[in-house]
Amino acid sequence: MIRTGIIGASFARDAYLPALAHIEGAQAVALASGRMESARAAAAAHGIGAVYDDWEKMLAEQDLDLVCIATPTVLHAPMVKAAIARGAHVLCEKPTAMNAGEARDMLGAARAAGRLHMIDHELRFNPNRMRVAEAIAQGDLGEIRHVNITNIGASWNDPASRPEGDWWSDAAQGGGRLGANGSHQVDMLRWWLGEPAAVVGQALTVVPDRRCKHTGDRWTATADDLSHFTLEMRCGALANVFMSGVAAANMGNETQVFGSKGTITLSNSDERLYFAKGTGSFEEITVDDPDARLAGLNKGIWNVSVLGALRELTAAIAQERELSRGATFVDGLRNQMVLDAVVASTTSRAWVDLDMDSAT
Repeated sequence: MIRTGIIGASFARDAYLPALAHIEGAQAVALASGRMESARAAAAAHGIGAVYDDWEKMLAEQDLDLVCIATPTVLHAPMVKAAIARGAHVLCEKPTAMNAGEARDMLGAARAAGRLHMIDHELRFNPNRMRVAEAIAQGDLGEIRHVNITNIGASWNDPASRPEGDWWSDAAQGGGRLGANGSHQVDMLRWWLGEPAAVVGQALTVVPDRRCKHTGDRWTATADDLSHFTLEMRCGALANVFMSGVAAANMGNETQVFGSKGTITLSNSDERLYFAKGTGSFEEITVDDPDARLAGLNKGIWNVSVLGALRELTAAIAQERELSRGATFVDGLRNQMVLDAVVASTTSRAWVDLDMDSAT
């Protein structure tokens, strides 16, 4: 039995615990959160008796094979290194770390201990995005010329929409659109197209002056609520990513891949995948995800796709093998290098060259 401990109650409740319930040979045995009431509420439905408001105490008291970490980014590196030091394999949420230096330390610790390491870029296990990867790899689209990705929402638009102390709005804790969504987009583009050569972009705080949704007190947001970047891929393609949380309306996530022989579109609003060959009409090529019909899994591609990631990781642990799929800490480091470069480009207003081969 793969004894699993989880740090962070919200995503545990929404995704990790429902997914683990469908994996034979793995069991959640302990859960820690910054608030005991949150930990107890998440654990109760799954019969987890070992509940903590101190993650270090959980690691010290529990003999764990796997630790899943879903906390503010600023805690990722210390938690990962502590879990590895206790002998556990690790699944860590994105963004990987506060910066590439921390991400490199996490990778080094996992390698030195011989532990498996995965970043939860769960969309690598989504059937539609796997179908896009397949179409690109087998040449259905020809030479990829450019990719457009937009993610438009309204969560940060109203100055009174967020509570004071919201870590997602705090740069010191690793909040912001660039890390929350941009890390997924970078990972997906690298998976589909290979490594990037350079990037230019901005991570901006458009609505810094805020009022607490609970008290009305004024406070200041420091994390980016709008980010955009253009990646120049080594394969020659250009990839444009635009992410905003300060629109008046939620427009969701739209992905368009343009090749010399075909075009693909994918919308999160309905999760329908379409392909047009040459100048022909678009035809639906959506791939069904049977996991979406499993009892107990929460709806949405993020919650459902976590099951695939955990299946692969727990199978690799049980079989004492390396991961055959998914994003490792190497991918996490390379993704983080891109995010760091976007932050640098915000200041310099210039392209930043990327030495991805230094992260191996």
